[in-house]
Order: sequence, then C-alpha cells, then structure tokens
Amino acid sequence: MDAMDGHVGSNSVGCYGTHGGYRFGDRNADGSRILEFADGLNLVICNTLFMKQESTLVTYVAGSAKSTVDYIMVKQDDKVKVRNVKVIPNEECMPKHKWLVMDMWFSTSKGRHKKFEPRVRVWKLKKERTCEEHKSMVRNKVEEEDWKHLDVNEP
Repeated sequence: MDAMDGHVGSNSVGCYGTHGGYRFGDRNADGSRILEFADGLNLVICNTLFMKQESTLVTYVAGSAKSTVDYIMVKQDDKVKVRNVKVIPNEECMPKHKWLVMDMWFSTSKGRHKKFEPRVRVWKLKKERTCEEHKSMVRNKVEEEDWKHLDVNEP
C-alpha cells in the first residue's frame, strides 16, 4: 500500500470546504491528491481548520526537516463537531511521527420514555388472602355485567 505523505500546504484555493485555510508549507503533488481524495468523498481535513503555532502543526520531524504529513478527516457534515486538532509535540506514535489528537463534541439524544405498564403479579395469587380477594373482585364484576342472559349461539 502506498503512503499518502503529501503536503496540503497553507493555500486553500480550489479546495473550499475541504481545506480550512490554516496549514504551513507549500502543496505538493501528493498533497493535491489528498485534497482530491477528500473532495471526492465529501471530507474536510480537520488539521487545516484551526490556526496554530508551528510546534502544534508539525507531525513529522526528521533531523532539521519538519512537515505536516498526517491528517485527520471527517465528513463535512461533522465539521461543526470538531473542537480542536493538535499535535502532541514531545510524544512519538511512530518513529519521527508525532501524536495527532482531535477533540470532538457529541450530543446524546434522549430516547422516548415508555409509558409504565404494570405487570401482572401472578405469584401473589399463591397467598390465600390475595387469592380470595381476587375471586371476590372477579365475582362482583361478573354480577355487575348484563351479559348473563345472552346465549353462546346468538350473534
């Protein structure tokens, strides 16, 4: 697999919506391919959304050479959720590459509460007193109803 070690540069001309306008350095051919890739998939490069000092922009350091070649991308609809993207300057995740961290804000949606439905507590009928109360309540309800005179065969 080919690595996409490109420099998107600080110029956002022709990349509106994909490039935020903040970066350092000049764009190279690989950087143009990264921008085309992001544009084709409707992504935004989060590293370019925030103005930062050079120490928090550089993701790759080899001797005196410094560059930004690591990027975090999200869908353009999720761009508003991105709060910050920063480089941890004194920590390496791989040789010569610095940690790149993104802060995102997510909202939780509250689900609808179900209406409380009381459960039938059948086990309580094992108690003799409860069983008798239930029988008497059912007997009273049956007597109140005016359906005794109906025949089963009648519609």
